[in-house]
Amino acid sequence: MPSARASAQKTASIISRPNRPKVGEVIPGLLVWLAEHGYHVVLDEQSAKYASGPEVVPRAQMASMPLDLVVVLGGDGTLLSAARATAAIDVPLLGVNLGSLGFLTEVPLPSLYPMLEAIYDGRAQIEHRSLMECQLLRGDKVLNSYYVCNDAVVNKTALARLNTYELFIDKAFVSSYRADGMIIATPTGSTAYSLSAGGPVLMPSVKAFVITPVAPHALTHRPLVVPDSVEIEIVLRSEEEFAYLSLDGQPGLDLHDGDRVRCRRSEHQVSLLRMGTNFFHVLRSKLKWGESENH
Repeated sequence: MPSARASAQKTASIISRPNRPKVGEVIPGLLVWLAEHGYHVVLDEQSAKYASGPEVVPRAQMASMPLDLVVVLGGDGTLLSAARATAAIDVPLLGVNLGSLGFLTEVPLPSLYPMLEAIYDGRAQIEHRSLMECQLLRGDKVLNSYYVCNDAVVNKTALARLNTYELFIDKAFVSSYRADGMIIATPTGSTAYSLSAGGPVLMPSVKAFVITPVAPHALTHRPLVVPDSVEIEIVLRSEEEFAYLSLDGQPGLDLHDGDRVRCRRSEHQVSLLRMGTNFFHVLRSKLKWGESENH
């Protein structure tokens, strides 16, 4: 990453998890450090509760700003929200975990300022993660498009019967699934809902997507790993019309019979500023691998 010392004034934003007491303790000192190092700072509405003076920009409008750095205070959910909000401008994100170790927010609070110094000096590592662009289609109309960091999930409601989902890869029919739902996950999202549904763990550098059926009726329907160069489409077949689309775990969007969810790799990506923590160390910490062994 180019050194901030050698360039003109840069702009940094602070995005925070709502109602987290530690945020109020961190932001005043963070604002001082950024100002002393020549950054113009903008805050999202959650962060603005703990400071007065800096410009306030709603999170959804952050991509309209010429940002050079986003500091995210919270957990993985906050980082995912920040990544979606800023995806169109490919700005590096520094995820500072205010709780337990996260899969994405690996920087603990005591390492915040050493990491900022590394960024300022151009020594920080950047890890690029793939991003999906998903469309919801009804008939020939695209109802909306979304950036997705973890996964797109087509699922039934709690009271509905099994739905049928038709899967297409590059417009070629793959199979028809009777299941509770279908998950399309990025490598980052392979350790989220897809993992709990029996999907494999992908290293972040793998250029692939995982398609995982949720509680399929047929035992032969298993998770499928496909190159991230393909276009994936899931068609809902449900007479009851009790189904929804959830993106990165956000509240679902109601689906109708015949609706299509189409996903492909985005031209943008998620850029994470990292401490260099080994991916498998994170897996061992989060998934409790090998706890009984002396490694």
